[in-house]
Amino acid sequence: MKLSDFDFHLPEELIATRPASPRSSARMLVAEGDRISDAHAHDLPGWLRPGDRLVLNDTRVIPARLSGLRHRDSAQGPVSARIEATLLEPRADGGWSALVKPLKKVKQGEEIRFSDALSATLAVVEDGQAVLRFNLTGEDFDAALAEAGAMPLPPYIASKRPADARDKTDYQTVWARHSGAVAAPTASLHFDDALLAALAGRGIEFSHVTLHVGAGTFLPVKVEDVTTHKMHAEWGRVSPQAAAEIAETKRNGGRVIPVGTTALRLIESAARGGDIAPWEGETDIFIYPGFDFRVTDALMTNFHLPKSTLLMLVSALVGQDRARAIYDHAITQRYRFFSYGDSSLLIP
Repeated sequence: MKLSDFDFHLPEELIATRPASPRSSARMLVAEGDRISDAHAHDLPGWLRPGDRLVLNDTRVIPARLSGLRHRDSAQGPVSARIEATLLEPRADGGWSALVKPLKKVKQGEEIRFSDALSATLAVVEDGQAVLRFNLTGEDFDAALAEAGAMPLPPYIASKRPADARDKTDYQTVWARHSGAVAAPTASLHFDDALLAALAGRGIEFSHVTLHVGAGTFLPVKVEDVTTHKMHAEWGRVSPQAAAEIAETKRNGGRVIPVGTTALRLIESAARGGDIAPWEGETDIFIYPGFDFRVTDALMTNFHLPKSTLLMLVSALVGQDRARAIYDHAITQRYRFFSYGDSSLLIP
């Protein structure tokens, strides 16, 4: 299975840099069996059945991009350097793994000041990543980070424009609860309160799980034989309640439909024993064609990067030829791609 099998040409103008407004007005491609239909996210209740269950990732994206100054005394007087930091994940020892640029301009033990309230010292460098120790913890840290940080937009958006105040709302789901992600579960960005109410009125049920999406979600696949690719690990949790709800839906003949590849990867991680079960830990599950799905019956997801592990996941669910046809249709019909783009509902 070659990396080139998952390549396609995407016109650059189809890359969305802002989301649809209102959220549920985004277009939605529906692929059900051999049929492809063009709809909108607010049409979702009509495509589902009473007793179906949507699985929602309730991670909250932190404003992980920070810009600050490093001050240093020299023989010529105080010298400052602009330092950019992107937080990656918290560590068990209280520090944060981070990408720091330019890393060579910061020495171990030096302070970087990001705002009047928030600063950090460089504790150590491991495998090219910095470990930062902040001056605040808990709710004080969360408040200072919310004030000083910017949303960590994906590289293909950040290269076109900087993050701004709108992104703090746009790049967050309406049900975000548990802080820890540095990338949004973007399929969920199409939901607003009106759509959730319409789904509930249709008899659709919901379960919440948590997967803290890491920056590794944007890492390219660098091996030609995709089966040898090593996935990044991300922390997730399927609560006993969520596992019981999903199992009940399966017993009752309803469909389990994760919203987003993150929710799908998590529930399939929790079902590797055969049945869905409560689960907590780090998952590096890699889903590509040939994967045996245990609980997923359909998927709502955005349109993904060429040669990405997420496109491989879609191909595993619907088949490689079917995935190519879906993406050809999306490009021909001018769907908007990637994190702020349009959606698809894939029903094998």
